[in-house]
Amino acid sequence: MSNVRSGGTERSYHHGHLREALVDAAVSAARSGGPEAVVLRAATRKAGVSAGAAYRHFADRDDLLRAVALRCLDHMGDLMERRLDEAERLLGPDGAWRQLHVAGRAYVEFAINEPGWFHTAFAIPVEAEPRREGGNRGLFQILVDVLDQLVSTGAITPEARLRAEYVAWSSVHGIATLVTGGSLRDLPPTERDASIDRVVRSVTFQVDNVENLPI
Repeated sequence: MSNVRSGGTERSYHHGHLREALVDAAVSAARSGGPEAVVLRAATRKAGVSAGAAYRHFADRDDLLRAVALRCLDHMGDLMERRLDEAERLLGPDGAWRQLHVAGRAYVEFAINEPGWFHTAFAIPVEAEPRREGGNRGLFQILVDVLDQLVSTGAITPEARLRAEYVAWSSVHGIATLVTGGSLRDLPPTERDASIDRVVRSVTFQVDNVENLPI
């Protein structure tokens, strides 16, 4: 156990817990302030330790931001998993299409309800991981599995499946970014929701008809 004094306060951390305390503090800041709020000195103040203590765990601000981004991606993945678990279980192609729609809606739902975390999640490149802490799937793996289910149920051909994850993710991420901080951020809620639904549904058409596009 180590004690670090800062500003007249003293906190005790077991070995390895200080890093998590700093990430927790930065994640909390990012929730309300986005990636710009992730600052090493602010995190150390909130954790009640000296500024120098942070550099034993993070090389610089980007290193901390990367850890916070991964935590935000975890929160997104958790919501998507919950929504998929809660969704009506349909068999065959209808069920597979339903899973794709639910995953897309959950992605945008997270962006709208947690814009600070959403923008922080993509503020810095992070190493793609198919599995998250605890064995849970990462965002990309969730999408891959849902699209693979379309093939296994006969909803689309293996040819249509090729690189479909990039089509689906780009469409959903685009509308999520536009309505939370981009040019569409001031849409009335009814129009915003209708636009999101249209884009998410259009992913179905794009994935299903990519072979027949007149290019």
